[in-house]
Amino acid sequence: MSAEPAFLLHRKPYRETSALVDLLTLNNGRIRAVAHGGQRPGSKSRQRLQPFTPLFVSWRGERDLKRLTLMESRGQTALLAGEGLLCGLYANEIATRLLPLELAAGDVFAFYTALLEALPIPSERALALRRYEWALLEALEATPRFCTPDGNPLDPQVRYRFDAQSRAFLPADNGLEARALRYVEQGDWQHAGLANVLKSVMRAALAPHLGSTALRSRELMVALARRRQP
Repeated sequence: MSAEPAFLLHRKPYRETSALVDLLTLNNGRIRAVAHGGQRPGSKSRQRLQPFTPLFVSWRGERDLKRLTLMESRGQTALLAGEGLLCGLYANEIATRLLPLELAAGDVFAFYTALLEALPIPSERALALRRYEWALLEALEATPRFCTPDGNPLDPQVRYRFDAQSRAFLPADNGLEARALRYVEQGDWQHAGLANVLKSVMRAALAPHLGSTALRSRELMVALARRRQP
């Protein structure tokens, strides 16, 4: 096969000197592969297999576990630190958790690439992350339905909460404003005051697919926020 653009999502030791890796690829979505020599000190494979580094990869194998045959850098590693780094780790973790192997997800790859460009810039970070989360939901055919469970439009005078079973919204006294949900539905995500609503919608929509195991990256974010409190 020809080399394909990719990013490393996750890596762990495999046998003596190899690594078991999850990669996000342009045309084949998430693949799992063995990188021979990926854990050997000083090996080129280990040096190249770094998070947030644009790669070219090729592989062999018809089963779920592939064997990497080519791995080359195709650009500079995104230099992330602090909150930007934690957001990058979160992006990698949810893709590893959510994407089935070899599900075509070209939009996820595109928004992941855009996210890495935005993460070093605090003012652009949150919106890029929300668009990436939305791309993942679209790949899973799990985006929210901005209506009630029976298909009726949302009442502008009512607050709502997300219902995971129907992927729609139910009335709730302490829920989200219908007007804000309409902005989310229309893609007008830069509207003033929408950041918290977007975050709430994405978290609620992703939760059923992530399962009950806590996200390690989210725990690290909470710990960082606590350290920053006076």
